[in-house]
Amino acid sequence: MRGIVLSKRAAKKLDKLLNYLESEWSERVKINYVEKFDQIVNQLRTFPEIGQETELVKGLRRLVITKQTTIYYRYDNKYVKIAAIFDTRMDPMKIKKEIK
Repeated sequence: MRGIVLSKRAAKKLDKLLNYLESEWSERVKINYVEKFDQIVNQLRTFPEIGQETELVKGLRRLVITKQTTIYYRYDNKYVKIAAIFDTRMDPMKIKKEIK
């Protein structure tokens, strides 16, 4: 089973998102998001190819967490490396900046 690695930028974005969900919605909404995120990340450990290949950057895949949030990642034999957590309401071309 592969390990999971979050880039510094992805970890920071996740932290901001969780703080936002808790402050603007509720603790329950935040917990539901964490559970969904964990479920999807655990699937990626075993089946990293489930995400859709993207044309933005070679080797980069994406997977929808919620209708507002998508993760972008790469994988190899040892790790799934989450490069970015992206708000789907933003310009998709900004993802290139997110993963640098």
